[in-house]
Amino acid sequence: MKISLGPISYCWSKSDVETFYQAVATSNIDTVYLGETVCSRRRELKFSDYLALANMLKSHGKQVILSTMALVEAQSELHELTRAINNGDFCIEANDMAGVYYAHQAKVPFVCGPTINNYNRASLDLLHQKGMFRFVMPCELSKDWLQAVINTDTKPSFEIEVLGHGYMPLAHSARCFTAKHYQLPKDSCQTICQRHSKGLLAQTQESQPLLRLNGIQTQSAAQVNLINQIPTMINMGVDYWRISPNKLADIALADTLTNLLNKAQFNDLAQVAITNTQSKDCNGYWLGLPGMDYNPQANNASF
Repeated sequence: MKISLGPISYCWSKSDVETFYQAVATSNIDTVYLGETVCSRRRELKFSDYLALANMLKSHGKQVILSTMALVEAQSELHELTRAINNGDFCIEANDMAGVYYAHQAKVPFVCGPTINNYNRASLDLLHQKGMFRFVMPCELSKDWLQAVINTDTKPSFEIEVLGHGYMPLAHSARCFTAKHYQLPKDSCQTICQRHSKGLLAQTQESQPLLRLNGIQTQSAAQVNLINQIPTMINMGVDYWRISPNKLADIALADTLTNLLNKAQFNDLAQVAITNTQSKDCNGYWLGLPGMDYNPQANNASF
């Protein structure tokens, strides 16, 4: 198993993004996804900036994949999508079926991202025929579902990746909820989401964390934390364990896990899990429970 770093979901300043990936470059993280996946109105970085970062990371030995939009709404966004696909060097992560279509047409290998609804082995095998070499499991599915996909007469010909840490992408909408919160029209939003480096927390009337608003994307209020499930995933045959970053400390976590997995120091994972687990975390979806649930007993599995 390898550790991957997913794309930044939030609207950070260009300098913050560059600082983040400079730190990634000197880490031991194997695979890095980068690119705007949420909203085309976030123009802090242009495609040329992401391509420059991709080449910089590649020069440091990283496997780089360009992530594309999860909701393509306009011709301009379709143009940016095709630019990413035709970059001439890097594979892409398709987060919308338009990305799958154009990657297949261009004969560009692609990762099927977590925002494409794949719910059975037949659809995955079909996507593999179209050029998919890796599948990121939608975060609302469980380990039992994944086990059923893997345990068939034919071993999957594609790699499997699971979101193991970070805020989960739950839904996307044509409406921008962050702009709505500030009573701004979407077309004149002033990129207001840049004020919230980890999204805008939405609570119930009882002040309980419920969701996290990130522009047109709705995320979980709590971070999924499946560090203690890494041995189980390795036994299942999961190839990549993804961290969805929201702070610089996530690079250190990814680096630590990479080093432990490279040295097969599985016993030390227990301490890493304890250090990086909070009561606000969740693991329900993976266990086949409501997604916001947190089952500490499941996070005390033996290594």
